[in-house]
Amino acid sequence: MKKYLKTLYAITLALTVVGCHDLDKLNEDPNKIKETDPYLLLTKIEKSAFSLQNIDKEYAARMIIQTDGESTYQYLKWGSKGFNRYNDLLQTKKMMDEATRTGKEEYLAIGHFLKAHFFYELTMNFGDIPFSEALLGEGDIQFPKYDEQEAVFVGILEELDQASQIIKKDATLQGDIIYNGNLHRWEKLIESYKLKVLLTLSKKQKVGTLNIAQRFNEIYQKGVLLMDNADNGQLTFFDQAGSRYPQFNSSSYGSSMYMSSTFVNLLKELKDPRLFAFAQRTATALENGLAEDDFNGYNGGDPIVPYAENEKLVQSKNISKVRNRYYQDPTTETNVILSYSELQFILAEAAARGWIAGNAEEFYLKGIKGNFEYYAQYAKGLAHYYGTEQYEGYVQQEAVRYKGGDIASQLKQILTQKYLIMFHQAGMTIYYDYLRTGYPEFKLQQGVTAPTRWQYPSSEYSRNQENLQKALDRQFSGSDNIRGISWWLK
Repeated sequence: MKKYLKTLYAITLALTVVGCHDLDKLNEDPNKIKETDPYLLLTKIEKSAFSLQNIDKEYAARMIIQTDGESTYQYLKWGSKGFNRYNDLLQTKKMMDEATRTGKEEYLAIGHFLKAHFFYELTMNFGDIPFSEALLGEGDIQFPKYDEQEAVFVGILEELDQASQIIKKDATLQGDIIYNGNLHRWEKLIESYKLKVLLTLSKKQKVGTLNIAQRFNEIYQKGVLLMDNADNGQLTFFDQAGSRYPQFNSSSYGSSMYMSSTFVNLLKELKDPRLFAFAQRTATALENGLAEDDFNGYNGGDPIVPYAENEKLVQSKNISKVRNRYYQDPTTETNVILSYSELQFILAEAAARGWIAGNAEEFYLKGIKGNFEYYAQYAKGLAHYYGTEQYEGYVQQEAVRYKGGDIASQLKQILTQKYLIMFHQAGMTIYYDYLRTGYPEFKLQQGVTAPTRWQYPSSEYSRNQENLQKALDRQFSGSDNIRGISWWLK
């Protein structure tokens, strides 16, 4: 993207291929990387794209709290965020260049998807971003302009369409740690991801010249979508160095991180057995011998009070920690960027909005069932809570049964259940859903509104200030405000 990124790109690629090249050859010139096969780059890019980047959303979305200090995400006081995804984009571009050189179009298709995913994350984080000139740092454009967010969304959808058009389902894809080379599953993920992007724009009728609802329906009617949990866009972990669950052995999980009352109380209200996969019983409940499936044994801390107030709950042994499987099991579950369950809730919302002719209730129930089946598979030792009988009993409850009604009532039910599948999954998706719809309802401090974006990285102020300032003037009257309203929310 810029000169400094060009150098970083060269170093990163050198490290990527070091296992396949003689070290003496790597010392020749780090700025003149030798040709390589695209599969040597694919694995590392996929791992970055599908990994759990952080747990910021869990704080912001009132799922967890911190008790030994003030979490900026819990108290909605965050500031700037980095442009690290451009490093991934540069690696993706190199993979696609090598795919073109070697005639391996299957890597081009995956490359277009990965570009769409990375740019989607970036524009949702910031608003306007470098897009059309972003990957031209090795040429004459060292300081790329910031494209308007609408144009970025148009470009993201075009990237996904290009991926669909050139994917060859009978080709061989080496180095693929997501679907083990199954390009038909990749096609289903690509088509489903289009629906995710389009639903993000529910406040709009058009993006560019594209009618959003109409395009959504066309993709839905095509029917090439995630069909079950085996199709999830997810990264699986293994108990070996570099491949373990990202929160494995986390000291924070084992000490100062606890469950939020917002999340715990909702699960208790709905008598939702997924609570047992997410949280541990309080110390008092364990001492008193309360059963694992006794909802009275779980309690959360208030996400809006000073952290010292929640520390009192720790001292009184009346607060639940995050379930220890998240930090003691190196292969506890997968990281998912788009699941079958999330897709069903996307379709449920689209049906409620009248975008498609499907039945919102059917999609809603499939979304819940799919998530029960996910935890039956991955929450080790807890599968008996998520069987067919348990699912049927759960959805027959009055509080869970789909009631229909006006669009607001339907969105509240759909987004509430969508919220419950998002613990440590799908990045900031549910937080963006809250910004877009107002659901699920998050507890906020009096006088505090939810941030809508991040400030641009400080490096942009010194390296690309002219283009950055134009973007700020265009969007937010010149102010890099975390509560500025980007195009997608207007």
